[in-house]
Amino acid sequence: MADNRPLPLPPFPLPPSPAQPSKVRAVLRLWALALAGSVLLVASGERWPEPLAVQPAVVWSLLLVPPALVALVLLIRWRNPGEGESQH
Repeated sequence: MADNRPLPLPPFPLPPSPAQPSKVRAVLRLWALALAGSVLLVASGERWPEPLAVQPAVVWSLLLVPPALVALVLLIRWRNPGEGESQH
């Protein structure tokens, strides 16, 4: 008699799919961009060694705006499982 139960998932990760090299490439591209930005900041610090004047509005905007933009992107891309996707 045939057993119709699904097989258990293996305890190890599945082999990489063909889409994963593009993900690795995208991560490497982002890492290279961050590294280039870091190099530019170091070079500008050596060129203009005088400290900048602290402006509270600029400091707070630099602290709050990037996380707010990330949250906005996540909220825009958020999908509820009831909107056209199966819950299985």
